[in-house]
Amino acid sequence: MTITTTNITDLYPTRGATEVATPRRDPVVWGSPDTPGPVSAGDLQSLDRDGFLAIDQLIGPDEVDVYRRELERLTSDPAIRADERSIVEPQSKEIRSVFEVHKISEVFANLVRDERVVGRARQILGSDVYVHQSRINVKPGFGASGFYWHSDFETWHAEDGLPNMRTISVSIALTENYDTNGGLMIMPGSHKTFLGCAGATPKDNYKKSLQMQDAGTPSDEALTKMASEYGIKLFTGKAGSATWFDCNCMHGSGDNITPFPRSNVFIVFNSVENTAVEPFAAPIRRPDFIGARDFTPVR
Repeated sequence: MTITTTNITDLYPTRGATEVATPRRDPVVWGSPDTPGPVSAGDLQSLDRDGFLAIDQLIGPDEVDVYRRELERLTSDPAIRADERSIVEPQSKEIRSVFEVHKISEVFANLVRDERVVGRARQILGSDVYVHQSRINVKPGFGASGFYWHSDFETWHAEDGLPNMRTISVSIALTENYDTNGGLMIMPGSHKTFLGCAGATPKDNYKKSLQMQDAGTPSDEALTKMASEYGIKLFTGKAGSATWFDCNCMHGSGDNITPFPRSNVFIVFNSVENTAVEPFAAPIRRPDFIGARDFTPVR
């Protein structure tokens, strides 16, 4: 059965009584092959096939230092810690993420506007873009918790009301990503199937889910099947490297029990032609600092 929200058909049902797999009904790369931009034709093909694109050095060492100092300034500021946009670790009570960082910090706002960043997003999505979500993530050593397997689009569709898969994320490393310090893992090719999860969405689910994913979590059986079919890619790289990935990639990260911290800045670009409507499978919208309702194009 299809449902509508503000007269928009739900192409990707989720949070029902059972888990349901739906073939992707949207392009991965929305721009035409001859659209000019910083992403090569070969890389666009790889993105379409795998759902991700790794870049060895998106920003240089001097720039990394600037953004790392800004991250440290923000996470050590008592006013930022007290802000509702800051999420803390359940155990250590240390800051885990600061959301809407491009509005809090002009330093990170400049990064969002950088053509190396937003230019790639426009080229991939084939339109002007706005920031659906931004945040800095801090994963200190000795026990920072990971994040369980999930598709971002499942949450953004169910709880934020994004109608279509026309959203791309970039994670820019501000510290080195080793194969041991809780790096990003993606199942290549998983973006071609939408896994609608079972179970209703609790009210104010975001307050729990930003610390530990629960609603919108795939079953062990589904994850085992997907991992067997697609495999798992772990991303490593120097500070300044970046991973672009499609909104429907099945991904997650493990705990960081090493002494080596892992921090990154995470930006989600959505097409201005795919603006959020009412949630498709949640009783209320999430706050704007998590799922933006300001659709102003990045300039």
